[in-house]
Amino acid sequence: MTLATRTFSPKEFKRRLRHGDVIFDALTLTAAALVLLTVLAIGLQLWQQSQFTREAFAWNLVFSADWNPSAEKFGALPFIYGTLQTSLVALLIALPLGLGIAIFLAELASAWVSRTLGFLVELLAAVPSVVYGLWGVYVFAPTFVKPTGEFLQTFVGFLPLFSGSVSPQYSRLAASMILALMILPTISAVSRDVFQAIPRAQREAALALGATRWETIWQVLIPYGLSGILGAVILGLGRALGETMAVTMVIGNNYNLVASLLEPGSTMSAVIAGQFGEAASSDAFRSALIEMGLILFVITLILNMFARLLVWRVARRVPTELRV
Repeated sequence: MTLATRTFSPKEFKRRLRHGDVIFDALTLTAAALVLLTVLAIGLQLWQQSQFTREAFAWNLVFSADWNPSAEKFGALPFIYGTLQTSLVALLIALPLGLGIAIFLAELASAWVSRTLGFLVELLAAVPSVVYGLWGVYVFAPTFVKPTGEFLQTFVGFLPLFSGSVSPQYSRLAASMILALMILPTISAVSRDVFQAIPRAQREAALALGATRWETIWQVLIPYGLSGILGAVILGLGRALGETMAVTMVIGNNYNLVASLLEPGSTMSAVIAGQFGEAASSDAFRSALIEMGLILFVITLILNMFARLLVWRVARRVPTELRV
């Protein structure tokens, strides 16, 4: 029963007020309402400030690939594609690595190793994005991303996703791998906490029935904690979609619409950050960038709502599946 539907007698209300229950309920309700109001205010502001391009270009901003602000041609399709491509590839790289790290830290490593490595993994989340970008441009891309791109081009270059020339520093593959490193601490730390929160009885029951440790992890622990793991994926995907500085430094800022991961590209957040200063003198340019921010906002909301629905469905199904 919510605070709004509760009815108290004056004596009961005074008692609850004296013990802080009413004040605490009111504060938590206010905090929750502020989150909702903040999201609505951001969306409303982006909608209002992008009115010029919405009325002038309608859906052309979403479906056009022609980006030429000097000629007032605004097509954001290459940036939408680049944002989704780099984020999803980063998630595909980071999810198995993060899940493996979480399983090792929670189930296989000794207490000392788990604490030490867990601290080091979480420390990666504290590294500023500009440091990731600098390291990616001068160290990671030439020494790791470029050989990886050449390998992919040699063996699967017939696929559009891995065709084209390999840049030594700037590419969507470099941006995807940097994003994978940046979201890896989030996925691994949250997944580790999920595994540690699973009751020990689940492990003991599986082992008592003759399951190996691998079977216990794969067939019992992962299904039991699947909703929490999906929550970690949501947090990682949200970080990847909105990351700006590191991606801007390694992706190359090419505005052409190409499918290949090996080619330079750009993302919505990188274009907004890189060109918003230049847009101050042009209402159409500024409105186009704000509308691009609105598109990114909507994409993030849709993906998060879909992921939360998936988490809800999994959370409802898992306890029934694990019944013996």
